Amino acid sequence: MKHVRHFTPSLFLSLVHVCLVQANYAPYFFDNGARSTNGNMALLSLSEDTPVGTHVYTLNGTDPEGDAVTYGLAYEAGSRRYFSVDENLGNVTLIEELDREKEDEIEVIVSISDGLSTVSEKVRILVMDANDESPEFVNTPYIVQVPENAPSGSSIFKIEAVDKDTGSGGSITYFLQNIHANKFTIDRHSGVLRIKTGVTLDYEKSRTHFVVVVAKDGGGKLRGDNKVFSATTTVTVNVEDVQDTPPMFIGIPYYGYVYEDTLAGSEVLTVVALDGDRGKPNSIHYCIVNGDEGSFEISNTTGAISVIKSPNQLKKEVYELKVQASEVSQEDDISVYAFAVVTIRVVDLNNHPPTFYGENGPQNRFELTMYEHPPEGEILRGLKITVSDSDQGANAKFNLRLVGPGGIFRVVPQTVLNEAQVTIIVENSAAIDYEKFKVLTFKLLAIEMNTPEKFSSTADIVIRLLDTNDNVPKFSSDYYIARIPENSPGGSNVVAVTATDPDSGLWGEVKYSIYGTGADLFLIHPSTGIIYSQPWAILDAEVNSKYNFYVKAEDTDGKYSLAEVFITVLDVNDHSPEFNENIQEKTMIIGSPVKIEAIDQDAEEPNNIVDYSIMQADPANVFDIDRSTGEIKLKSYIRSLDIIHNITKNKDCIWSVVVQAKDRGSPSFSTTAVLKIDITEETLHKGPMAAFLMQTKDNPMKALGVLAGVVGIMVLITVMISTAMFWRNKRSNKIMPVRRIIRKRQTPQSRTVRMEWLKFKRPSNAAEKFVVEDDAKSLHNENSNNNIQVAPVPPTAPLPPPPPALAPRGDVPGWRVPTVSGSLTPKFINKQLKKRGHSSAHNALVSELKMKFEKKNAAIGEPHI
Repeated sequence: MKHVRHFTPSLFLSLVHVCLVQANYAPYFFDNGARSTNGNMALLSLSEDTPVGTHVYTLNGTDPEGDAVTYGLAYEAGSRRYFSVDENLGNVTLIEELDREKEDEIEVIVSISDGLSTVSEKVRILVMDANDESPEFVNTPYIVQVPENAPSGSSIFKIEAVDKDTGSGGSITYFLQNIHANKFTIDRHSGVLRIKTGVTLDYEKSRTHFVVVVAKDGGGKLRGDNKVFSATTTVTVNVEDVQDTPPMFIGIPYYGYVYEDTLAGSEVLTVVALDGDRGKPNSIHYCIVNGDEGSFEISNTTGAISVIKSPNQLKKEVYELKVQASEVSQEDDISVYAFAVVTIRVVDLNNHPPTFYGENGPQNRFELTMYEHPPEGEILRGLKITVSDSDQGANAKFNLRLVGPGGIFRVVPQTVLNEAQVTIIVENSAAIDYEKFKVLTFKLLAIEMNTPEKFSSTADIVIRLLDTNDNVPKFSSDYYIARIPENSPGGSNVVAVTATDPDSGLWGEVKYSIYGTGADLFLIHPSTGIIYSQPWAILDAEVNSKYNFYVKAEDTDGKYSLAEVFITVLDVNDHSPEFNENIQEKTMIIGSPVKIEAIDQDAEEPNNIVDYSIMQADPANVFDIDRSTGEIKLKSYIRSLDIIHNITKNKDCIWSVVVQAKDRGSPSFSTTAVLKIDITEETLHKGPMAAFLMQTKDNPMKALGVLAGVVGIMVLITVMISTAMFWRNKRSNKIMPVRRIIRKRQTPQSRTVRMEWLKFKRPSNAAEKFVVEDDAKSLHNENSNNNIQVAPVPPTAPLPPPPPALAPRGDVPGWRVPTVSGSLTPKFINKQLKKRGHSSAHNALVSELKMKFEKKNAAIGEPHI
């Protein structure tokens, strides 16, 4: 019987799972080459200046079964982590700054996984150079010792600098700063420092040279820009001395003197010579070459010259010795030398200094009393001075000079031989001033000129000055400014002026006086200079707040000076604000304010600044007032008479308001006034005349004046026209119309009539045919409102007949004939015509004048006056 094996379902699933696991393939990276930006990062190269945070690569791979893969980065132990990766997207980001000079290759383990299998690869990333390093000098500081006889063009030192960058960024060139002022040059490639061709070093002129060397790299890219770096260092070149300079004498020329009492063997003078090479100087050997004639000798080592004979044995008055100074080397060889001439003079003893004499013998003090400011060139004859020297020849020659305040006196003669009479002359009269110097003191000095001893003598010159009246009184200021309150009583002090006269005695006493148009209210004390107000003077800043006058300071001889005094009377708050009337009536149109005005007669602010307020009104919440201007207006919610009727039962809309005007002085004064306000709505009348009449409703005299002027102008024009027509038609008993031949103009020019105060209108009714248009400025009134009572207006001219029909011109706009009229309502004009009428002749003249004027304008096509 055959055994049959049966498979259960669980066993079958296990076998299938085993087959699936065995069929899984590992994921792998794409290898896209060294220059690719995705794959496995193999042979990726990055510049060391790549910014941190930059996306530098994308890991890219796949799984044969199509499963999702993840990516990873790993580093060997102890290595720095330069990159991070997004495990899903494979984006590799730089997280650590690169530095090629520290690490030029980075090893990274990249991995790819499908969840079951992980594949890892070690890749090498190359760090590329960027020009981020500056050149650096090595073995600094640089100190070079160069002998001064080094030939020009010779090399003295080699400078070396390194740059850690590669390529052009690592190549270095050298150059010197201030190349034109340098004695050196440098090879730009090797860095060898040389002495310039044709230039030599000199220890005696300059012992040290400082050479600034610049090392510059060849430049390269850094973060996208071309950068060049450089470094500087200083080379100290010390010049070494070389024996190449002869000795030099110090203190030439040399002069010595041998006097008659000099002993033989005495030292006359010492000459000094030094080796010109100061770095390593040689010793000096001295000797006299010639000129001594056996009378002088010199020390070989010290250079001291001595006389070896007594002075009476010397045959010459002057000896000139030629002295040689030679360098002695360490081998006792005399190499180089120099010469100097020493002059020795044999002189007699100078035993007597100059001496001053007066009338009674030797004297060293001379005194004189004189008035100040003597004439220039005057001789001080009160001083009798003689000076003499008992020596002979050059020993008796000396100079005279005055020592003291300069430029005042001069002495004659200035050079004396043996003896002379001394004369002192005035040179600067203005400086001889009693007010500056009451006593002038000088030293008269006599000093020998050509003697070695330079003997001298002095004498005191004392000059006492007497005063004269040579000064004018002078004020402490050219002008004085004072202030005094207007309520100061009479006799109040205002200001004190001061003038001084430096003269002495009575000449220095000053008397004060004032004069001028502004001095009437003031007095001055003649001695103290105090200015005060007259006892009866009443100062009022509102009448006159400024006074100025002159004050005179005069001495006893009548010499004087002037100063100007400015006095300001300070305002005091002594006036209350005043209204024109205590009870005023105003008409207010809703939407327009009315204005009250109070005047304070004080002269200055804030005493004359007025503030307005409403003290009482019933009801109170109806009006607002502008504190500064006094404009009264209705509250913003009141826009019609209906609202007012709802507020009060007073149907005539007349309100009484108590208004206060208060100044800002201290103490403050105030005044009240009752203002009756008639509130009405805006009239339907239009035009400037209606506005003018409404504005002058509260001031009928102003309206009468303006309308009377208009009527007067009308009458004047009518009389002139009537007179002209009378003379033209004097042969006839009636006025004939003017005939005129109309001539066509060739090129009519555009002209415009500007008669802003007259304009003819075509009104809608007979009473509005003549309207007066007033300028907006003329409608302004003191209360700044248009609610003015309409005054009676004189009657205007009657309506003229209609003008003849004329064909209109297409090229010229129509215009209206200006006439003289008044703008009134029909009803008002009719009332006026009932009271006053015009004669028929006057009406005929006006009608004919208008017809002629319109015919004329129609004929020429343009307005012409």
